[in-house]
Amino acid sequence: MFLNKVKNKTITTSNFSGYTKSLISLMKPRVMSLVIFTCAVGFLTSNPTIKTFDAIISIILVAIGAGAAGCLNMWYESDLDALMTRTCLRPIPTGKVNKRQALTFGILLSIFSVGALYYYTNFLSAFLLFFTIAFYLFVYTIWLKRKTPQNIVIGGIAGSLPPVIGWSISTNSISLVSISLFLIIFFWTPSHFWALSLYKADDYKKAKIPMMPITDGIEKTKLYILIYSLLMLPVVILPYLVNFSGLTYLVPTMILTLYYNFICIDLYKHKKNKFDLKKAKKVFAYSILYLFLIFLLFLLDYLI
Repeated sequence: MFLNKVKNKTITTSNFSGYTKSLISLMKPRVMSLVIFTCAVGFLTSNPTIKTFDAIISIILVAIGAGAAGCLNMWYESDLDALMTRTCLRPIPTGKVNKRQALTFGILLSIFSVGALYYYTNFLSAFLLFFTIAFYLFVYTIWLKRKTPQNIVIGGIAGSLPPVIGWSISTNSISLVSISLFLIIFFWTPSHFWALSLYKADDYKKAKIPMMPITDGIEKTKLYILIYSLLMLPVVILPYLVNFSGLTYLVPTMILTLYYNFICIDLYKHKKNKFDLKKAKKVFAYSILYLFLIFLLFLLDYLI
């Protein structure tokens, strides 16, 4: 009898642990890590004066807000997630969490993160976080994603706001510097996701999501990936043009961007209406490293 009690307790503990992991998975931890980093860069380069504890708590709250948006996204798109190999193992399609639980969790996280951020910082930061969550849910997830291949472009506004929020946490303002960081992420987003959509087109087609390779074809998708990679050239220069960053940022950033242009050109030059799988994956993988290094260089230039 004693052994049975211990066994039942172990099972209960295991179930709770698994459920907790599922809830965390709903928040898209990988996206949260990028949010923490870009938000922290925006904050640290704003010449912060607030207490270290408040700063750490505030950045974590922004990440929780991003997690809330991800959770609400999974709640609404669970029917699509079940159809795609990339997302079919998410908590809702696998039955680890039901839709009502995901919705409740997402709403509670949203209220908590926005309210707590207002308490610890200022109205502007809390409003920007609220706008980010609302835009990602209502504009991108509910309105645009199932209707237009430009969903990534317009929806990218939400993903581009964390450094602006980080800046506003410290300064209670929006500046040309924070806007330049916003624009870097905004113009980076399309080429990043369209590269992914090239080799995941079958998934998107199955889920009836109008990504560009499906609605406009492979050739136009490759062209737009190239165009947006070229647009990064003037965009990454902005922090230097507003006299905030120096050559420590500018020179390596230009080299990184030119290489990004090169691999996008290489992807585009492949056979008409076809793409090379390795090259598409290379563009996608490098784009992640590229964005990370740009923000890291921006921070290092400020600290040096």
